[in-house]
Parts: sequence; C-alpha cells; structure tokens
Amino acid sequence: MEERDFEAKDRAPLTPKELFERIKEMLPPEAGYIKAEFEGPDIVVYLSNSKEMYRDDSMIRNIASSIKKKLIIRSSQESLMEPEKAKAAIERIIPKEATIHNIKFVPEFSEVYIEALKPGLVIGKHGSNLKSIAMETSWTPKVLRTPTMASDTLARVRQLMFNEADFRKKFMSSLGKSINKNNGKSEWLKVTALGGYREVGRSSLLMETPHSKILIDCGLSPEPAIRGADANNGNKDVNKAFPYLDSANLSINELDAVVLTHAHMDHTGFVPYLFKYGYEGPVYCTPPTRDMMALLLSDYVKLSQRVGGTPLYDEKDIRKMLIHTITRDYGEVTNITDELKLTYHNAGHILGSATVHLHIGEGMYNIVHTGDMKYGFTRLYDPTSTRYPRIDALFIESTYGAHNDMTRSRDEAERELMQAMKQTIDRGGKVLVPLFAVGRAQEMQLVLENYMTKKPEFKMEAPVYLDGMILEASAMHTAYPEYLKESLRNRILNNRSPFESEIFEIIKGEREQIFEKGPSIILASGGMMNGGASVEYFKRLADDPKNMLLFVGFNSSNSMGRRLQAGSKEVVLPNEEGKLAPIKVNMEIKTIEGFSGHSDRRQLMSFVENLRPRPKTIFTMHGEEHKCEDLARSLGRVLHCDARAPMNLDSIRLK
Repeated sequence: MEERDFEAKDRAPLTPKELFERIKEMLPPEAGYIKAEFEGPDIVVYLSNSKEMYRDDSMIRNIASSIKKKLIIRSSQESLMEPEKAKAAIERIIPKEATIHNIKFVPEFSEVYIEALKPGLVIGKHGSNLKSIAMETSWTPKVLRTPTMASDTLARVRQLMFNEADFRKKFMSSLGKSINKNNGKSEWLKVTALGGYREVGRSSLLMETPHSKILIDCGLSPEPAIRGADANNGNKDVNKAFPYLDSANLSINELDAVVLTHAHMDHTGFVPYLFKYGYEGPVYCTPPTRDMMALLLSDYVKLSQRVGGTPLYDEKDIRKMLIHTITRDYGEVTNITDELKLTYHNAGHILGSATVHLHIGEGMYNIVHTGDMKYGFTRLYDPTSTRYPRIDALFIESTYGAHNDMTRSRDEAERELMQAMKQTIDRGGKVLVPLFAVGRAQEMQLVLENYMTKKPEFKMEAPVYLDGMILEASAMHTAYPEYLKESLRNRILNNRSPFESEIFEIIKGEREQIFEKGPSIILASGGMMNGGASVEYFKRLADDPKNMLLFVGFNSSNSMGRRLQAGSKEVVLPNEEGKLAPIKVNMEIKTIEGFSGHSDRRQLMSFVENLRPRPKTIFTMHGEEHKCEDLARSLGRVLHCDARAPMNLDSIRLK
C-alpha cells in the first residue's frame, strides 16, 4: 500500500474530516466502514465486517504508518458475537495449557480481555489464536498475564479499569478532540524546575510552549509529607515536600498532560493531589508503572494515617488518577498534544521505569529526560537505552554524580553481602535489610536465591523472611516479565520464578515468631526507615549486638536510615502505645554499596558518552547540590557542550 505523509511541511495539516476520509479510502470496501474518531492519542475505526482487516496483517500497519498515529480497528456493536457464544469460541480456540483465569468482555471498547498464566499460548504462533478469535467473534482480544504470585493490588486495578470502561470511553473521546485541535506552530519552548533540582525528592519539571503545558513527573518527598500535609502543623520540613506548582503561577486546569517516568513516590506522589483539586487530564506511564503507583500511593495514605499525619489525598483521589491514566509500552510514539510526541525507552531503574523522549513541533526541538536510571549491571533489568532519533537537551539524574561516587564491582558487593550475612547468622544473630519494596527488594531476592541455592559456601541454615509490600511488588514482576532481563523472563515464563524460591518465607501479620526463633535474614519494606515494616523489626532487634542492620540502598539526608549510618546510638520512635520512646542502638550497622538502582559516576559519564546522537545541552537534576554541580562541570568539559545544574524555580528558554 502506498504511504502518504499527511503532515508534510509544504501543505496544511488535514482536518479531522479529511483525515478520516483518507482512512476510509485506504480500507477495503467489504470491511464496512462506519465511522472513525479520535480516542485519546489514537484513531479508532469502526467496521461492520472487521474480519476483512485480519486477512492481511500488513493493512493496519500500513495505514497507521501513513497517518503517523496508532490505529485501532473496532467492530460495531451490532456485529459482535454474544458474550456467552464468544466465550465458548475463545475457550475452544485457546489450548487448555494456557490456564485461563478470567475472560471479561468490555462492550464499550468492543474488547475481550483474556487473563491467563501462559499468555504466549493464548496469542498463538505469530498471533494466530488472537486472529482466529477476532475473525470468529468480532471482539478484539487483549491478553493479560496472571501473576504467578497473587497480587491484590493488580487485581483491584484491573477490575477498576473494567468497572470504569464507560467513563474511560467518554474521557478518551473528549481527550482525542483536545489533542487534535491543531493550535498552529509554537514559536518558543521553555522549562521550569519545580522540584528535584539540586536535591533528591519531589521531582517535577514543567514544559511549556504557547499552546501546551505538561509536567514530567510530579512527586513528593515522602519523609516530611508522611508526617503531615498541613504547613501549619508545626512541621518546618513540610514545605520541602511538594513541587513548587504555586510559585510557577500554574493553574491545574491549564495542564495538558502529566508524563511519569516511574512509580517511586518522589516522582508520582503528588499526582493524586492534582486530581483532588480539579485536574481532569491524562496521566501517561508504562503499564507496570500504573500498577506499582497504585501500590505505593495507597501505602503512603495508610502510613500517613498510622503515624498520625494527614495524607494529602485519599483512595478516591488515587482511583480518579488511575482511570485517567493512559499506558504506553517502550517504543510507542504517542501524540500527547497536537505538537508533542512522547516515546518511552527502558531506564533500567525499577519495573516499567522509562526515559522520556519528547519531540516538539515538526522538528523544532527534542528532549530526553532520564528520570531515575541504571546504566550498569543488575539481575533484573537491561541497562538504560542510549539510542534516540534526536536529542537537543538532556535532563539527567545525578544521585551519584560526584567525582568520588564510584562503586566497586557487583561481584565484590554480592560476596561482601553474603559474607556479612553468614557471619551474623553464625554468631546467632538476625540480619535486618531495609529495602525499597519495588526494585531493590527483588534484586536482593535474586542475589540470595543465587548464592544460597548454587554456592555451597554460602548455604545457611536460616530462613529468609519477606515482609511488607515486597510480596505485592514481586508478584507484579511476574505479571510483566517482558520488562525484565531475558534470562529472568524465561524463568518466570517457564514457571520457575526465583521470587517463589523455597528459601523465602512470607510473613503475613504475625511477627512474634521471628523474634522467638533463631538466626534469620529479614527483608523488610521501608528502605530509608522512615516507616514501613523495617522500623517495626528495628525496634525489637536494635538492642542486641549479635544482630546486624544492613543497608544496601540510598538514604536521604534527613532520613532515619542516614542517622543510623552516621552512628546514632539512640533514636526516638513510637512504642506500642504510640508514645515516643528512646531506642538504644547496639546492633551492628553496615552499609554495602553496589546494589543501587541508580547509576554511579562512572556509569553516568559512560551513558552520556554512548548516547546517540549526542545532546547539545545537558541539565543535571535529582541529586544533592554538589553532586549536580560536579556532574554538570565534568560533562561540559568532557563533551564540550553546555552543561548546567539548574536550581528549583529556574525557568530556561530552550527555543
């Protein structure tokens, strides 16, 4: 089929009516064209005989390539097979070995969702089963993977999407019209740092043209935010918890979109607050990020209430955010306004983490925003992507950007970790490892599973307990194996998930048995020890010098974890009655570097040197002040480019 460039610079853009007419012309007459309409960033075409489109697999791809938009073919309501008959047909087409857990019909979108333990068998060779389902029933099949471990959060999010299908259809239709309103060419582009510049926490960047306003991330700093959302409650740190949205003179209703890099609270934690106060627009992220957000945001609300603080929002606001969320996989090009195209690429930081590539205008400017990234070895993910169509400006994280932020080899770090654990177990003690539930916890599981099952010298007669959100987060990893390293992905697809190894014991509620039994290793959520399961274990284990508190991740400057690393021998925490009481710290405190989900200095420099194409301008962010400045100076010197470390509230004209 001949490709046509409908956005050529030498002609005016097609009106929606003209665009839909062109699409109709490219369809075979026997397909029974009914109508086309915008749906969010995509175009949906309704047909009375959609099976004609599946006879030639290349037809849909060629039309989408021509119009430069994602094209969705959908059957008219009248042509859909009755759900009961369609379900019987699906169960006949899909082999029993696929282990179907659920089949749900969503008539608002003419889609049927098939949730199964083995999605590959649902799809069939080269998509043969999906094609058969579509041709026989006229329903568009969508495949969901059943996690090998139960996840309440994942089940709730999926059910919410089904329950709110009618709302989402109306929302997407309205959004589609807004995205394609054709405001004309923009003459300038600027960005404003609203949080996370020369600091770690509350990451947010406002990007503006005369016609578009979007936020890249909108996080909060969890420590002060958990203690209280009211600036009048006597908490002087609370004003450092939130992005500077008010200072930017930004009306929430003016925002066209919120683009998220990953699920961590310092990048997403303020988004439900936007919805609480009137935002009605889209939130873009990868599918795992949406589900991980639901887990982490709900935990923030519960934790705030538990410590007597006032959460910024409640579950209702989180649900509102979720039903406004539009997910995109790596590599999908998506129009988020009429002049901004978004593409996600792998960031290697946590499950579903992404770097953001934004193409502004018809070649006017291109931005890459790394979010948090890992350009180095992990057992979970491939390193950050380094290939982009074009880069004018790079925004790069600097968590470990100082010249002395060098970590030793991963092999050395893993061996030191296992030796420290073994020594503690041998002397009759317990090892407490505070972990971020998403990312670092799964990395530790993989390390322990590898050493304790494959290396006899590190085999320990001690259980490894999992507590807190770790179980939910690990379950989500088994639902999205395509986002993991190939070797790990294959293990999960072959029902040999290392997250379910026999060395792990799950704690649900009752912890007393752990304290009463002998030596053990405890992986507990609450990486910086400002809350979570790790704090509860610490209270009981801190006084015994046989025990060890083992840090393997980043602790912010005002966290309890940082105070303990610095040698505090006494901390004050709430007791069982909720009253503050001193805790003596006699247990051994040890920090082992090398497991961070962030890149160290060497990896950051290597990432930029390997970027293709090279950026013309670089801005450092997400790091303590001296680290951002140090990395900017070095990058500017080595790459002979303009490299700067903006401050919060700096506005910079890029074009």
